[in-house]
Amino acid sequence: MTDLIAGLRQIVGDAHVLTDGDLTAYEQDWRRRVHGKALAVVRPATAEEVAAIVKACAANGVAIVPQGGNTGLVMGSTPDTSGTQIVLSLGRMNHVRALDKDNLTITVEAGCILQAVQERCEQEGFLFPLSLAAEGSCTIGGNLGTNAGGTQVVRYGNTRELCLGLEVVNAQGDIWSSLKGLRKDNTGYDLRNLFIGSEGTLGVITAATMKIYPMPASQLTAWAALPSFDAAVQLLGLAHQYLGAGLTGFEVMNRFALTLVDKHMPQLRVPFIDNPDFPYAVVLENSDSESEAHARARFEALMEAGFDQGLVLDAVVAENLSQAHNLWHIRESIPLAQVEEGSNVKHDISVPISRIPAFVEHTTAMLAEKVPGMRLVNFGHMGDGNLHFNVQAPDGVDPKAFVDEREHEINHIVYDAVTEFGGSISAEHGIGTLKADSLPDYQSPVALNMMRAIKQALDPQNIMNPRSMLPRSVWPR
Repeated sequence: MTDLIAGLRQIVGDAHVLTDGDLTAYEQDWRRRVHGKALAVVRPATAEEVAAIVKACAANGVAIVPQGGNTGLVMGSTPDTSGTQIVLSLGRMNHVRALDKDNLTITVEAGCILQAVQERCEQEGFLFPLSLAAEGSCTIGGNLGTNAGGTQVVRYGNTRELCLGLEVVNAQGDIWSSLKGLRKDNTGYDLRNLFIGSEGTLGVITAATMKIYPMPASQLTAWAALPSFDAAVQLLGLAHQYLGAGLTGFEVMNRFALTLVDKHMPQLRVPFIDNPDFPYAVVLENSDSESEAHARARFEALMEAGFDQGLVLDAVVAENLSQAHNLWHIRESIPLAQVEEGSNVKHDISVPISRIPAFVEHTTAMLAEKVPGMRLVNFGHMGDGNLHFNVQAPDGVDPKAFVDEREHEINHIVYDAVTEFGGSISAEHGIGTLKADSLPDYQSPVALNMMRAIKQALDPQNIMNPRSMLPRSVWPR
């Protein structure tokens, strides 16, 4: 492999082919569950450099693991331990290529940090609505690779719905570009959507043209304490009725999730946390082009209806943008609070909204019976049916040992219940390597065969992120 490394250095420069020193930032996943060993970390600056790297690796039969911010939760951007894979880090490809105000699009490179894209749009008076807890470090390429969701899917859709075109380097090292920013283009198969959500297994996304929106004239946020999960579903229905298309986000959190934030981040001051009588809370947001006074009137009417129908026990409406940010910061701090509490078994699942209360009741009872003392951290994007249904170790039990010993059993309970209630075992985090071998149990053989055929057609050498997404049983031979 000496010749390959030398060739890669010629492509990107000596400083951008890393083989020595501490490479933990590239070789370890965000949750610190796995630590791989890369042959090299290669940091290209252009799509042309990516294409040359892929051609060199293909000629040598070397696998490539594309990596953005390395914030994924399913271990999909971490090399294996063989020391034979290249980590292709796209962090240097972080330029905004164009912002077209009339076409309402922004064209960005894959290594752009999500928050930087948000801020650039805001400077120009526009909104880029994709919003995630990891937005300060995740990248657009990673968002597209996993079809990330976040807190505003109920209004704007997943990353897929925000993307109008891609630039991709395929597994043969050719560059395919569709960055025109067209909203209508029926000239063959929809290749864009094939690469979105493919987790780097079909090619490397190097740039994208994304939708942007006029900045809302008003934005209102409320926090409400609720008596049950069923009340959350009914309140969501009222929110659609009262707010219509203005409903931007609707997030649900169980009490234990909020107690973890209060325990590990007391400076955030969780609303109503001293009231032991509410099992759930929601944070909801309305944003539209109306005047704030008109929007606030409809927002407060929604809250009053919630109180009148017994759906809301207590509520607070943010008086300014700073208060709104604080409320959202509490919600987005739940994953970090879980980290502070210790290792846990994570689930990123979706269920039809109408069936979520029954799913939660059924699955919680099953877990309580099979895993006595477990602590459930249940929160997520209620507006689109996506829950992060996580299981924390019983109080006083070593978290890492708990995950090592019980994860498989817990996953089996939760995934079986998800299937029973017509849901999906992966809503927005992807499959990665964490869920790849579970996929055959919860995906149809027909779907798996089609996925395998696509992989074989586009990556016959199986060099693009080969351990991710497709289970070992259907890997291309």
